[in-house]
Amino acid sequence: MSSEGKGQGRAAVTLSDVARLAGVAPMTVSRYLNQPETVREPTRLKVRRAIEQTGYVHNRLAGALKSSRTRLVAVVVPMVTNPIFSDAFQAINERLAKAGYQVLLGVSGYQSEQEQELLEVILSRRPDGIILTGTLHTTTSRNRLRAAGVPVVETWDLSAEPIDMLVGFSHEQAGRDVARHLLGRGYRHFALFAVDDPRGLRRADSFCKTLAEEGVTALHRSTWQGLPSLAQGREGLSALLRALPSEQDGPCVVVCTSDTIAQGVLTEAAARGIRVPEQLAVMGFGDMAFAAHTFPALSTVRIDGTLMGQTAAAMLLQRLQGEGALVKTVDIGFDLVKRESTV
Repeated sequence: MSSEGKGQGRAAVTLSDVARLAGVAPMTVSRYLNQPETVREPTRLKVRRAIEQTGYVHNRLAGALKSSRTRLVAVVVPMVTNPIFSDAFQAINERLAKAGYQVLLGVSGYQSEQEQELLEVILSRRPDGIILTGTLHTTTSRNRLRAAGVPVVETWDLSAEPIDMLVGFSHEQAGRDVARHLLGRGYRHFALFAVDDPRGLRRADSFCKTLAEEGVTALHRSTWQGLPSLAQGREGLSALLRALPSEQDGPCVVVCTSDTIAQGVLTEAAARGIRVPEQLAVMGFGDMAFAAHTFPALSTVRIDGTLMGQTAAAMLLQRLQGEGALVKTVDIGFDLVKRESTV
């Protein structure tokens, strides 16, 4: 058997090869790879076809060394199983991909220390920008982010002292508005189910404070560690029913800091034959996809995760591309969604 050519690979496809096949200048291919929005659509199509035909893979590391830009944006979320966070991430990814950026996803698990470890790794990769969930970070994380000198967008919260840019809503206002809404509907007996997520606990504290200001001091409150689950809602309702007096004037309303917990409450109520909302009312938070399809349909608070992601990506790109004056804080607000689980 002849050994001629053994161990000799084919020459790597170069940017010039792509340009020649596409019938454009190498500089045009470079602009397509690094700033696709600056290339006209017909030319983009020709370059894209040439890249597909040749199998060319852009050496982003080499480009980063020359330009000090990595075309990489890091996004940190607390969890990926919650649809409102995945909706936001999808919107971020779509917007940044169109602008020629790659997105690196990290999951913090609602733990500031875990976020700190993630950020150490992320910053070592020299991203062009970072999008974070929330405004509660360790001192080390805040110092590192400020020292890095890259644009940072914090999301899902508002703060008087953001690291850089901010898009979110007031958790305190959400808690107040839920309390006032339910008081306005005539409820006087309340229970609160929450997990130890700092933002959810701020909503819960604001909810309780508003009730106290209106003279409602009797409140059954349960808090769990970890991520929201149906089991928490079921167990919480079981404990609540043992604690409630056998007779009271009007139904109790269970307010949950997550739709997932609220779904667990509805499940346990159905298992026990408790009529909702006649004997027990339930209020969630998040307006997840299933909330409109529970039985009965779940009253909740809607946060537009897609708008959150689109706004965060737009703010970051505006900074990266140096376009005009910047709005540093955007409040996207929230909506109370009245359905059949409350009157």
